[in-house]
Amino acid sequence: MNKPSTPPLHRRLAGRDIPAIGLGLMGMSEFYGAVDDAESLATLHAARELGVRHLDTADTYGSGHNERLLGRFLAELSPAQRADMLVASKFGIKRPPGTYERHIDNSSTYARAACEASLQRLGLERIELFYVHRRDPAVPIEELMLTLADLKAEGKIGAVGLSEVSEDTLRRAHAVLPVAALQNEYSLWERSAEQAMLSVTAELGVAFVAYSPLGRALLSAQLPATQDLAPDDFRRALPRFNGEAGEHNRALAERLAGLATDWGHSAAQLALAWVIHQQPHTLVIPGTRRQTHLRGNWAAGQIRFDAAQLDTLNRLFAPGSVAGPRYTELGWVGIESARS
Repeated sequence: MNKPSTPPLHRRLAGRDIPAIGLGLMGMSEFYGAVDDAESLATLHAARELGVRHLDTADTYGSGHNERLLGRFLAELSPAQRADMLVASKFGIKRPPGTYERHIDNSSTYARAACEASLQRLGLERIELFYVHRRDPAVPIEELMLTLADLKAEGKIGAVGLSEVSEDTLRRAHAVLPVAALQNEYSLWERSAEQAMLSVTAELGVAFVAYSPLGRALLSAQLPATQDLAPDDFRRALPRFNGEAGEHNRALAERLAGLATDWGHSAAQLALAWVIHQQPHTLVIPGTRRQTHLRGNWAAGQIRFDAAQLDTLNRLFAPGSVAGPRYTELGWVGIESARS
């Protein structure tokens, strides 16, 4: 295996050339059990030292805690180091603190208020990539994009992204203001983006940012049994982790782990490398709080597959091979993309 410090493949995102492997920060604030700010800050510094430049957060993660945590990290950097980081945040999901319940707000008033609040928590004058986290169909996408265009003209955001939208929404939005990135779930175990969005984003010149590229850690083949997860771990409620579906999917992960051993890598590394090799515009933002996982993920950027290996992975995780939907009913609120 190549040394973890070797830079991975690069991609274009929001006008910048950056490594294809970034870092998702959600788990540093909630959803996956107890959090530790000191550990998370140490991991963020380790990520920057490795070469990670793309950091992804959202105002809803920990009800603002995630952005404040990232703001603490950014404040510890020099101005030049801070300018070198591409910070992405999102707005649109409103949740009562500590719950999974969500309400979607895409109004102009809320978009502006959310942007100002995120800037304050992050300690930044501009958010380089500002996503519409989820879509409210009551607000025309053209109207929303005009609001975001104003924020861009005012220098408060650098580029605009969308998440989990339909092909039609993406095209309509892009006609008003160029969309820099589309963020959807995409991994070996969630391939619905292949139905249209990968090709549409390539056509439009929109970067495709894959969240949960490790299947919420199941593809790492190191995840404890669902009943052994922390009581507040939201995976306890997800269909793909429970019952017969959970058993079936863990068996797939074990087969992936066997291939990884044979090929001299970890299961997580194979899963990440597979995503970034699908298209020349795909990036990944695996989330982790721990430096050991961080370094392993970073090394995935140096893996090169031959045609036979790619075919083996594609057949093992062929569309339809994974059991169960990816979200509960609450989780589908605001999602327009393919439901699977």
